[in-house]
Amino acid sequence: MIKVHLKGINKVRKRLANGTLKVFYYHRATGMRLPGEPGSPEFISAYHAAQETIKSRDRNEGTLKALIQRYMESDAYTQLSKRTRSDYLKQTRKIEEKFGDLPIPALNDARVRSDFLDWRDKLAKRSKRQADYALTVLGIILSWSVDRGLIEANHAYRPKRKYKSDRSNKIWTQANVEAFVAKAPKELVLALILGRDTGQRQGDLLRLTWTAYDGEYIRLTQSKTGAQVEIPLTRAVKRSLERLKKRRSKNSIQSATILARNDGQPWKQDHFRHAWRKVTLEAGLDGLTFSDLRGTAVTRLADAGCTTPEICAITGHSLASANVILQHYLARTRTQADAAILKLENARRTKTANQAANRKVKGGGGKS
Repeated sequence: MIKVHLKGINKVRKRLANGTLKVFYYHRATGMRLPGEPGSPEFISAYHAAQETIKSRDRNEGTLKALIQRYMESDAYTQLSKRTRSDYLKQTRKIEEKFGDLPIPALNDARVRSDFLDWRDKLAKRSKRQADYALTVLGIILSWSVDRGLIEANHAYRPKRKYKSDRSNKIWTQANVEAFVAKAPKELVLALILGRDTGQRQGDLLRLTWTAYDGEYIRLTQSKTGAQVEIPLTRAVKRSLERLKKRRSKNSIQSATILARNDGQPWKQDHFRHAWRKVTLEAGLDGLTFSDLRGTAVTRLADAGCTTPEICAITGHSLASANVILQHYLARTRTQADAAILKLENARRTKTANQAANRKVKGGGGKS
């Protein structure tokens, strides 16, 4: 390996989920991760790419492209999940292509909002959802820039969306679950039960390690919001986890994560999504997604009579946005409709009984 002495490199030691200690290297000025070992071709290539980023930023100083580069070097971006960073990167390329040379004074001019919306509308001819996402990422970058005093206003703030999706009725019924279980391997059945009974996101469940499980509760920090949740487990989840531990022990399979392939190796998100999609199609459940298990959990908890704070304690949503969340996720089920009519009938019977009692009291008082 070539021995080189490069300046401006940070060395960080981190303990991985499996307990091993690993060293990571970062370019100090940009915060960019440097893969491989110092001196390796990939390391040197990444280092020079980081150096070029600094030069590029200097060339683009005073433009939107410079703001994008600074945002992507910040903790606000680098601490996002790998998938989110990849998604943002796709959108920033679109933004740079259209508005990269836009100077700061133009960004401060309120009239630029019209240009942003016109651009979004043009993108929407291909995909409304992706068009909204592109404008959302632009708004995030501009908001970050406003917070740091780099620009005066965010003129991409909260536009009316082109894409509207109501998945409130996309819930996993018992029949759906049974159809999936009939086609799925044990590893995916466990994923379904965990998603349905905990209401957690796919990414968080795929990262969940055995250290988060104590036999009664699962504890995790949600990657999207940072919310810490402590979830008491249903009997179905506990049974499934204990059976899994025995099965892996019997077959001498070790795994750091609870959800893993049949050889004990952690799922890669793309592989998991492909395997999940394959089973849903085989089971005739096209249109239902893993994300719909989160809405299913909310619906089942509401059907059971749980309050909004109780539901949020499980799902990790904030109380401040609870009403909006429930409106988005909560399917209008027969159970809720039956409960509503039952309350109405009980109220009517109580009112009738009270009126009869009052008449009796008044009539009795007149005879004495």
